[in-house]
Amino acid sequence: MSSPTTAGDTAVRGKSFSWRFTTPLFIGSALNPINSSMIATALVPIATGLHVPIGQTASLVTALYLASAIAQPTAGKVAAVFGARRVFLTGIILVLLGGVLGGVAQNLPMVLIARVLIGLGTSCAYPSAMMLIQRRAKAAGMEKPPGGVLGGLQIAGLATAALGLPIGGVLVETAGWRWVFLVNVPVALIALAAALIWIPRDPAQNERKGIRSVLSSIDLTGIIGFSLAMIALLLFLFSLQDPNWIMLAAAVVLFATLTLWELRATSPFIDVRLLVRNAALTRTYLRYALIALCVYVVMYGITQWMEAARGTSALSAGLLLLPMSVISGVVVAPISRRNLVRGPVVIAAIASLAGSIGVLFLTSSTSIVWIVVITVIFGVVLGTASSGNQLALYTQAPPEQLGVASGLFRTFGYIGSIASSAITGIVFHTSVTDSGVHTIGLIMIGVSIVAIAFTIFDRTLRAPSRTAPQA
Repeated sequence: MSSPTTAGDTAVRGKSFSWRFTTPLFIGSALNPINSSMIATALVPIATGLHVPIGQTASLVTALYLASAIAQPTAGKVAAVFGARRVFLTGIILVLLGGVLGGVAQNLPMVLIARVLIGLGTSCAYPSAMMLIQRRAKAAGMEKPPGGVLGGLQIAGLATAALGLPIGGVLVETAGWRWVFLVNVPVALIALAAALIWIPRDPAQNERKGIRSVLSSIDLTGIIGFSLAMIALLLFLFSLQDPNWIMLAAAVVLFATLTLWELRATSPFIDVRLLVRNAALTRTYLRYALIALCVYVVMYGITQWMEAARGTSALSAGLLLLPMSVISGVVVAPISRRNLVRGPVVIAAIASLAGSIGVLFLTSSTSIVWIVVITVIFGVVLGTASSGNQLALYTQAPPEQLGVASGLFRTFGYIGSIASSAITGIVFHTSVTDSGVHTIGLIMIGVSIVAIAFTIFDRTLRAPSRTAPQA
């Protein structure tokens, strides 16, 4: 039994999570969601500037999603073997390289490589940050880190996604599309310097491992199998407008093969037995993917409808999403400070249903106020879902697998995001109409109801501390 916390203990723990330690982690974690959405405003200018068809620039969106969905859990696994700080710093350097390459690119392949580098680099931040926070809490004798730390990471890592559109719009209109890439350079330099100075070095490894031992420790075969399976699945989701059934079949075969391999692996990349035994963690992943689908439909689908059906400019449409970012950030803080789980995820699912019903009332002549109301509702959804599910993840995942578990959490978010893109692509295939946005609303209602079921009937959310990792 732990002893009562004294004022001295509180001071020590507060110092452990000072702004110096958390600042580079927050900056690094914000780079991925902002870059994910920022590119949307630059696709047309890139096509014009490089003299390529607009359809080809869509690969820039796909590239970052594919790279991120694969790299997030991979970074967590590699960080567990080589050290979280090393992986974090490596990721920042990749972002720096991607920003420079994109800024000087002379053709689409160069821009595509820049996006992949940014996707790989930004994906290192969140899982390694979660591991660094966990290590810091253990050193300070805490079962869990201060709620504000996880909340700040959540704001930086997810609630900032909606900021990418207005930031990208301003950069493209004032400085040109290259600054969508170049803006990463100064930010990455700041994060790199802060991490080098303020994040403690990784613990020294007591034994030197040979190449074969290292490959076994990170389960390279499992990582490759997971990568191939995810590529096949995501390509199928991107093709839903004209389904590529071969990709779906390949994904099923690859995931089945991966499962068989991971069941026999000494140090599995994806612990299949854990996902089966720990149904609570699996439900957290699924619940988050469902909510992410609805949030991203609003972020991209409703934005597309505003531009096509209402004649709203890309910059104005992006600015209309600012309430979502602001509200989500405001909501995360008090929830995280209190380490709440069940209440927030219940509110997220119910609010998602309410906001989805609100989408049914959108028309070309709807007041802009109603659109803002919907974005505010989904700001609540984003804030409550991200903070509640992240704390659930932290308490449900075994400490030694937190990096991979955190990466998978993000991967499921990407699956929801890509599914939302596929849905809007199918519904708006021929034209963007009011009836189409109403169809999207009905789909969102169905998804929200499933999310409510995953939440209301999940008894493990009532007492998440029972599975909390011990310091």
